[in-house]
Amino acid sequence: MQLFLLLCLVLLSPQGASLNLQKSSEKELHRGFQQLLQELNQPRDGFQLSLGNALFTDLVVDLQDTFVSAMKTLYLADTFPTNFRDSAGAMKQINDYVAKQTKGKIVDLLKNLDSNAVVIMVNYIFFKAKWETSFNHKGTQEQDFYVTSETVVRVPMMSREDQYHYLLDRNLSCRVVGVPYQGNATALFILPSEGKMQQVENGLSEKTLRKWLKMFKKRQLELYLPKFSIEGSYQLEKVLPSLGISNVFTSHADLSGISNHSNIQVSEMVHKAVVEVDESGTRAAAATGTIFTFRSARLNSQRLVFNRPFLMFIVDNNILFLGKVNRP
Repeated sequence: MQLFLLLCLVLLSPQGASLNLQKSSEKELHRGFQQLLQELNQPRDGFQLSLGNALFTDLVVDLQDTFVSAMKTLYLADTFPTNFRDSAGAMKQINDYVAKQTKGKIVDLLKNLDSNAVVIMVNYIFFKAKWETSFNHKGTQEQDFYVTSETVVRVPMMSREDQYHYLLDRNLSCRVVGVPYQGNATALFILPSEGKMQQVENGLSEKTLRKWLKMFKKRQLELYLPKFSIEGSYQLEKVLPSLGISNVFTSHADLSGISNHSNIQVSEMVHKAVVEVDESGTRAAAATGTIFTFRSARLNSQRLVFNRPFLMFIVDNNILFLGKVNRP
């Protein structure tokens, strides 16, 4: 989403002309992203999905009314005047805002603040949902997780036998299992064969994901999955130049579509994401346990243990998250 927000910023400035977009295409891009944001922000039963954007600008910077209006209406972004001369106060303002918007799940987004900062763009997202069928807490036990062949750690490993969406992708050398959340969301857990993580990562694409979703078959599995929390922070002003987006962070930036000040540049762009996975679900654990009392079902089930680094998607019509678990 940060890339889209940055694209919005570029398109609203003279630099946007370098993208060679027709006015109609530009309008469609903005409207399409507006619809996506509105869809993702709709209340969902069992979901906690919190995402948004904010622009914090120094008190001496006057933003163009047209830019502020576009940010609010098309990108649902909040804008706040900020006194960056008071670095501690500005950092607290930004961190408190994000903590409030994510119900305390993302705290201390900023660890420090450049004393020369005049504009900070923030993007946040938090997701937590209940499983359609919970994992029994009593079934969670400490087991080995092989970070590498030489490094082994003990982790709380959840377990549940059930019918899951499952496939073996021989081309990418990985197994994929789909675990449904309450509502329409599904978590996809991808377990590469040993030594094949890079091959799987190189093969990931929207096309691959769509293929998996079409090829899924119901399979009786004895699934072992570690409890984990993914938290990632990115300073996009350090990442985006490798994608050819750099001028906006330099003194060469022409952001006159945003402000009347000719020497303004984006000084920092911060993104942080959090995903939590545990046993909780919408059905009682006792009811789950009674499903698997037939010996014939147990004989036909396959044991699938996520005890080495794996990948995770969360999908709900759109891809909400993609993460990698190296060490739960």
